[in-house]
Amino acid sequence: MVESSTDSTPVHSDESTGQPGLRKVITTAQLWSIAVGMVISGEYFGWNYGWAVAGTIGFLVATLLVTVMYLAFIFSYTELTASIPDAGGPFTYANRAFGSTAAFIAGFATLVDFLMAPPAIAAALGAYANFLNPALPVLGVAMVTYIVFITINILGIKESANFSMIITVLAVVELLIFMALVAPSYQTKNLVANNESFGAGGVFAALPFAIWFYLAIEGVAMVAEEVKNPKKTIPRGYLLSIGTLVFLALGTMILTAGVGDWRLLSKIDYPLPETLAMVLGRHSPWSKVFASLGLFGLIASFHCNTIGYSRQIFALARSGYLPGFLATVNRRFQTPHWALIGGGVVGFIALFSGTTGDIIILSALGAVVMYISSMVSLFKLRQKEPALERPFMAPLYPYVPAIALILSCICLVAIIYYNVWLSILFAGLLAVSLLLFRIIGIRLPDSPPTR
Repeated sequence: MVESSTDSTPVHSDESTGQPGLRKVITTAQLWSIAVGMVISGEYFGWNYGWAVAGTIGFLVATLLVTVMYLAFIFSYTELTASIPDAGGPFTYANRAFGSTAAFIAGFATLVDFLMAPPAIAAALGAYANFLNPALPVLGVAMVTYIVFITINILGIKESANFSMIITVLAVVELLIFMALVAPSYQTKNLVANNESFGAGGVFAALPFAIWFYLAIEGVAMVAEEVKNPKKTIPRGYLLSIGTLVFLALGTMILTAGVGDWRLLSKIDYPLPETLAMVLGRHSPWSKVFASLGLFGLIASFHCNTIGYSRQIFALARSGYLPGFLATVNRRFQTPHWALIGGGVVGFIALFSGTTGDIIILSALGAVVMYISSMVSLFKLRQKEPALERPFMAPLYPYVPAIALILSCICLVAIIYYNVWLSILFAGLLAVSLLLFRIIGIRLPDSPPTR
């Protein structure tokens, strides 16, 4: 262990290479802000596409189903994250449980989850900016967003976590103000109107958009190596964040559906400013102010997901699943700069290759595969490593993890059924990547030591 050149925070180094490691600086409050920040853009946009396929009633059912899944998942996933605080997260758990092939599948799914979320968020940032000033191009704003926040994250995790705290608190406060402004105009008849053409099939088709309400909360595992006292901090951070997000998701969705004709909001990237325009009038200063402040939620999620994808790339490269240079840690800032840049390049490509809805579905597909992998790994590790120190244990085991696993499988089947071509794309990329890994990759040992 060596000391950071900028403060007294301990910095771990890789004993085999002498490379600097990641700094342990993140507190419970900062971890909450990163977890909520990774997700909170899901309250600002994306979920409303679920109304287009399921109506408000069908989407409410889908959201309640997904909420139960995430509550069960987080109570189970916290056991893994607190027991094995490694930046690799799901692929590390899968490797310890089943070996390198399972680890590769989990790592690939996690990468898709976290690499696809930022371009969708960046596109929404561009849409919000264009709503405020039509002269601002959507793609131009999205690309500038990548450049700015990759730079911020290169400058250091402590600085990034502090920024995340500020921007996430502002985003949460803004959603509370939004709910307060629209609540007086809520009418249940608006919520239930125009649902005659939707049925059970719409509920399943809407699942990936309901997942968007919570998607990426699992990213806390990506920063586990940078958490102070992870055995206590990780459980506290996870449980506080999931409670916050359930309240915000249900409150935002229900109130938005009840203020007018929800069909006008079902296919746009800026539903909340448009809702305020419906309630207060398009020329109301609140509508423009909220659209301006609405950038906080999107910025928080983009920033925190940038942290998440970079740590996953870093961990995969460190273990031989990706080119080794991606595991390089900047000696001055102790951040994985090449992982940040590499993920940014993938995001740039995604921005030009699909619609926001398609990107969200791909991200959700990667997420549910990762959830399934993690729950199966939890069951296996309970058998394989009964003596593993578990600072937090999944309550009501095995029932709570089983609920998370079953609901994740249902979501996976639904996403594949309603999005065949995107699912084939996901499976094809996985197969090609696994083949390349088998030809030129480096296998992990079956039981790596706990970090």
